[in-house]
Amino acid sequence: MPEVNDWNSKVIEEFRANDGKVGGGFAGAPLLLLHTTGAKSGRERVNPVMYRDLDGRYAVFASKGGAPTNPDWYHNLLANPSVQAEIGTDTLRLTARVASQAERAEIWPTWKSDYPGFAEYEAKTSRQIPVVILEPAG
Repeated sequence: MPEVNDWNSKVIEEFRANDGKVGGGFAGAPLLLLHTTGAKSGRERVNPVMYRDLDGRYAVFASKGGAPTNPDWYHNLLANPSVQAEIGTDTLRLTARVASQAERAEIWPTWKSDYPGFAEYEAKTSRQIPVVILEPAG
């Protein structure tokens, strides 16, 4: 997966150099840098992910481009739900949890409508794409 890591590194670098703004496929999209702790390694991992602001909470989507498996960051936050997110120039301490089915039913259809690429990801996979809620750490 070196090419994915290289691509992520470039997005992360651009995000940090431009106060949370990036170009390319993410231009104008709500993007955050999600810091998780590796489930096996215990090392910090950082991944750029799109998000929906839920009035002080944030929803992120474990789409992995419609792959048949969930992204590594999803497995990491299940094992270690204490995360950080860089949003713009702020870094927030948050706690991650998988959205309930009721929460997902409210968030996911609108997200797919606003960002049709996610509907395409959903069509490419047989798994339900998890919606994860990031809440301020207690």
